[in-house]
Amino acid sequence: MKILRYILIISVLTSVSACSDYLDKMPDDQLTLEMVFNDKTRTEDWLAGIYSNIPDPYWGFARSIGYDALSDDMAPSARWEQWGWGVIGKQTGNWNTATGWDPNYWSELPKRIRAAYIFMENVRPNPSQKVTEVEVENMKNEARFLIAYYYWLMLEAYGPVPFTLGLTASDASEEELFIGQTPFDQIVDWIDSELVQLSTLLPDSYSENQKFGRATSIMCLAVRARMLLFAASPLTNGNPDYAGHVNDKGEELFNSTYDPGKWNRAALASKELIDAADAAGHELYYEYNDDGTIDPFLSYQNMMFKRSSDGNREILFSRPNCDTWEYDKHAQPRGTGGNGGMSVTQSLVDAFFMKNGLPIDDPNSGYTEDGFSTEPEFRNTKWIEVQGNQEGNEGKVTLEGTYNMYCNREPRFYISVLYNRAWFRREDRTTRFLSEEWDGGPTHDAPQNGYLVRKKVHPDHDPRNGINPYRPGILYRLGEAYLNYAEALNESSPGNPDILTYVNLIRERAGIPGLPSGLGQDEMREAIRRERRVELNCEGIRYDDIRRWKMGEEVLNAPFMGMNFNGTQISDDENNPDAYFIRTMYQQRVFTKKNYWFPVPQSERDKNPNLVQNPYW
Repeated sequence: MKILRYILIISVLTSVSACSDYLDKMPDDQLTLEMVFNDKTRTEDWLAGIYSNIPDPYWGFARSIGYDALSDDMAPSARWEQWGWGVIGKQTGNWNTATGWDPNYWSELPKRIRAAYIFMENVRPNPSQKVTEVEVENMKNEARFLIAYYYWLMLEAYGPVPFTLGLTASDASEEELFIGQTPFDQIVDWIDSELVQLSTLLPDSYSENQKFGRATSIMCLAVRARMLLFAASPLTNGNPDYAGHVNDKGEELFNSTYDPGKWNRAALASKELIDAADAAGHELYYEYNDDGTIDPFLSYQNMMFKRSSDGNREILFSRPNCDTWEYDKHAQPRGTGGNGGMSVTQSLVDAFFMKNGLPIDDPNSGYTEDGFSTEPEFRNTKWIEVQGNQEGNEGKVTLEGTYNMYCNREPRFYISVLYNRAWFRREDRTTRFLSEEWDGGPTHDAPQNGYLVRKKVHPDHDPRNGINPYRPGILYRLGEAYLNYAEALNESSPGNPDILTYVNLIRERAGIPGLPSGLGQDEMREAIRRERRVELNCEGIRYDDIRRWKMGEEVLNAPFMGMNFNGTQISDDENNPDAYFIRTMYQQRVFTKKNYWFPVPQSERDKNPNLVQNPYW
């Protein structure tokens, strides 16, 4: 409530400073600022209000922001569109420049940026309330970080945006108020410089638990590394599609000339992040079996759930306040008290490797879609989700009778995907996704394509009884940094031994064999992309990967497949219309050239004649 109260104050101050009818009330405005910044609690609450637009990696990436659903990771029930799931219309190409988008970065983030500048101008030491000069300087640097970060979020979504530093006066001229977009690379360069400087001013961590999630030097380097990887990629590095796309001043908004140096810049940024994170005590999260080997099931699962204070030093940037449980509830089978329609796509199911580390399209992988297993499978793990909490079933990962598509897959598959007839420990039964069964259709609260997302859903979450275990909202983690570095290095220095080292650290933790040496640049590029697809699934990253690699038309403009939602029989007979385990189209998605960026909202162009629309909209 405190955050909301001070967001309201920010809105009021913005309105007062922008409306000439209220200029005679400036003393009241000054009094309000005095009240805020002469009080420690109010000052901290103002800063918390600026933090409030950091994305929620649970509900945000799934629904409101929609990056997981806009990619080929997630498939929310199509019939949820009638309850405000606008992302579904965007999946199918049913949107235009006037279509709403819940986070509305174009108008909302500039409010936070303005609030940050107001904060920086007014925050001051308060000896009577033990607010020191050191604390004030750190809070100012936190505000600076949030300004840079919010500009990056806008760039990531829209491409070039209006960019200005400092506060614009209430009596500014139209030329100052109605500015057009700034070229993409210019904004990237400013954010890069700002984050590098802040990384020398902010601490790498805080000793106070209540400051978990506050801006650090590591967060600066993490945001910078991801941004520079994006900027080096084909979408924004030499993309001929954007040649001639200019702002109101005639400046090219994208550089359509390829610059190989951008990959080297991205590689160096990722390595600087890795080295700084290592010096600050960050490392991949591991759990171990009794024999001392890595437990890949628990390592990958609990990497998303353990706090930093519990030994999870993989977290680089987290949104600590992720106490909405709609993501978890919508991913739970409806027969267990959930909403039961938050699916993952068949293409994600297909992306996971086999336990021997080979992709399913490799003839040596051992993969088959024919038939059902005749016995359960056991692995060396303490994971208990498949009856492992029952004596004699320790290490069980699949049941007898499991569809062979789901057998002998790598550990990350079982942590990420809940499939039909998988064991569901909390209910002490298997999932029942057949039509007319407990968890199945024809209701909208059932998996329309045969799966539910398991990644990031705490196994002890219980919507029936309101049990909601804490989980940090991880936005950046070290595993991504390793893969970012490997990708950028493969483009800038093919054959560099660090490429294999860092990819194989990820594969080792995942419990699969490492990649062999001797792969060429093209082979390694494909291997890294496959690894990112699996390791980072449902973390809001895949959407950016598809866009920056310019693969949208290839992977998102297509029929999406799954299991047979209307199936009533445990069968994989393609000649049986009642068979559940047959590949069936459930959605036709649409993605064209325009969809690489969100459009400039038409309402904003109506206000500001100097804005140009994004390409192809």
